[in-house]
Amino acid sequence: MKYFRILMAAFIISLFSYKGLNAQAAKPSIIKFATLAPEGTSWVKVLREFAKDVETQTKGGVKFKIYTGGVQGDEKDIIRKIKTGQLHASGFTGVGIGEIAKEMRVLDAPFLFKNTDEIDYVYSKFNDEFSKIFEDNGFILLGWSEIGEVYVLSKKRISSPADFKDIKLWVWEGDPIALKTFETFGTKPIPLSISDVMTSIQTGMIDTVYATPATIIPLGWHSKMSYILDMPITYGSGAVLISRSMFDKLSDDNKKIVMELSKKHFSNLNKIGREDNKKGLKLLKSKLKVVKPDDVRAFEALAKKAREDLKQVYGNKLIDEIEKAIGEYRDAKAKNKKI
Repeated sequence: MKYFRILMAAFIISLFSYKGLNAQAAKPSIIKFATLAPEGTSWVKVLREFAKDVETQTKGGVKFKIYTGGVQGDEKDIIRKIKTGQLHASGFTGVGIGEIAKEMRVLDAPFLFKNTDEIDYVYSKFNDEFSKIFEDNGFILLGWSEIGEVYVLSKKRISSPADFKDIKLWVWEGDPIALKTFETFGTKPIPLSISDVMTSIQTGMIDTVYATPATIIPLGWHSKMSYILDMPITYGSGAVLISRSMFDKLSDDNKKIVMELSKKHFSNLNKIGREDNKKGLKLLKSKLKVVKPDDVRAFEALAKKAREDLKQVYGNKLIDEIEKAIGEYRDAKAKNKKI
């Protein structure tokens, strides 16, 4: 009888231990994802669809907790929180990307691309190299989220580089690409965080801003401006990244699901973003005075100088390789050849 009771006690203990282990094994991985994009935007809609699909296909094994509208701070704050484990993933603009891997800022170099075909070609050709750069810096690339064509809006008429000398232009604090580009154009930019821009416009501290149409409209900056320079100065890059330490905690099956669904959902982001920017540009041009540049080649010459000067930020290797690839692509396209 005593032996029987001992066996029963051992059985009960092992049963509860088994249930406890199962409960522990079944505990989902919660990925905390922060973004500056406001709720209701196309970007956040795609993100939520992605998160829902991941949760479904991993059978609840991977879930996302999403923070929108910059409630977790700007991109530098988000990166700091990811490094301390408070957050795990985000969709970054070029500024945030540069904080993680400065050589990747090459994608935001002024006048580097002439159209979206060139962008798609470079991103495809160098995807493995870009992914490795992120991985070496502690992040896994889930997908690209191109910000789009960047335009200059001002209270003053700007049509040539000489006009930049008479404006008070904002640049995103800590962004060496924008700073060097606009310095080369002839102005002395005023670095501020995004949250300070509207107040600075209203007080007269700044009178000129830059952004993509889809970004500037929700922020309302365009309502304080009078002119738009009808010439994109760059194509803003964007990437969806997750910390490598968090990604490594997922099972191999769940890693595969996350990567497959990332490709499925985030490949649509560029298409959606380009369409949103096209609509936004049309709206801006209907509300502001459109100014054609006097001489595009004058801007291109200065942009080329800026790209050379910016090698101190992103180095020689990538910019040289990318410019060579773009040159070959343009030559092949001019000859109606596939590359």
